[in-house]
Amino acid sequence: MNFVEELRWRGMLHDIMPGTEDLLNKGMVSGYIGFDPTADSLHVGSLAQIMTMIHFQRAGHKPFALVGGATGMVGDPSGKSQERNLLSEDVLQLNLAGIKGQLEKFLDFDCGANSAEMVNNYDWFKDFTFLDFIREVGKHITVNYMMAKDSVKKRLEGETGMSFTEFTYQLVQGYDFYYLWKNHNCVLQMGGSDQWGNIVTGTELVRRKGAGEAFALTTQLIKKSDGSKFGKTEGGNIWLDAEKTSPYKFYQFWLNTSDEDAKAYIRIFTLFDKETIEGLETEQDAAPHLRVLQKALAKDITIRVHGEAAYEKAIKSSEFLFGNIGIEFLNELNDAEVLGLFEGVPNFTISLNDLQQGINVVDLLAAHTSVFPSKGEAKKMIQGGGAAINKLKINSVDDIYKQDMLISGKYLVAQKGKKNYFLIIAE
Repeated sequence: MNFVEELRWRGMLHDIMPGTEDLLNKGMVSGYIGFDPTADSLHVGSLAQIMTMIHFQRAGHKPFALVGGATGMVGDPSGKSQERNLLSEDVLQLNLAGIKGQLEKFLDFDCGANSAEMVNNYDWFKDFTFLDFIREVGKHITVNYMMAKDSVKKRLEGETGMSFTEFTYQLVQGYDFYYLWKNHNCVLQMGGSDQWGNIVTGTELVRRKGAGEAFALTTQLIKKSDGSKFGKTEGGNIWLDAEKTSPYKFYQFWLNTSDEDAKAYIRIFTLFDKETIEGLETEQDAAPHLRVLQKALAKDITIRVHGEAAYEKAIKSSEFLFGNIGIEFLNELNDAEVLGLFEGVPNFTISLNDLQQGINVVDLLAAHTSVFPSKGEAKKMIQGGGAAINKLKINSVDDIYKQDMLISGKYLVAQKGKKNYFLIIAE
């Protein structure tokens, strides 16, 4: 497998430094990608770089995942309009542990010579004094060189300017490359296209300080066809951590991809070969309404991130809301999964004590909650057979609901018509 060609046909390659491809074709190369530890989980925006590392390792090369315990304390100005909050060491350590666990799902850390390795730049920066840094690193890179970088220019032209802390970021990242080159024979840095300037600073530092040669490769930044930012929804980031983004919501994110985006994403985010992808595209073109690409994409990524069982549960969750799976399915879910399933659905809290006494169904739906705006409308819908609780049609306006009717001892699911759901939580 040719690493660069793999990125090319998948539409992932953006820039590559001359000589990089020749180097990669000669034998095993050690290369790295940096990950930002600003949270204890990566999100789908990180998946493109994770996939780059997977392809790199599958091509026989050795990937290093650098988690920026030190650079997380500084903040990368690339692509940002203002300085971000700096993190404490305790928070960073928690974040590093979470990210390491996630990367272990994708990369093989025990496969011999090209086993993946994780490194933390805090390890080599924690005892590096400021005076030592400006003597050993700062003298090799001119201010003119640093000022010419787009990430610096844009911030200096903006309203907020740029702090000295952020200005030094490219030197800090450049030293990462130099350190890995010197101590781990790491000769290639990869990253998103917005990282080109920082990466090239590292190759310059290797050349000027170490009299060596290092290389750079960047991948396309992922964008949606409508111009909006990839990986964001109205509810925020789509995380790889199941507690931050439920597997159901994760699955739905990919399933709801547009046809145009699905054709790009299935190349970037899956390991399907070209023949398989082209076959899926042919099926999609013949019957777009079946959403073959979206289903294959969502299934593959959900299983790789969350596992087969979580994928099956996500499918059942979809069928519960849109199909004929019974209410007993909710007993298989924990509280976070139930709330994730009904995210965006109106929910109401009622008193558990009131339920113990028994609540008339009309009062339940129009007084204790606002499933219906009035008791009159609730009665009308119930008498017309258009209202249900726990997927069972309400028989009479005189029905009484008690505690023993709760799902998992906590929930009632009301329906107004077939598709309008309401979650009632008893506390």
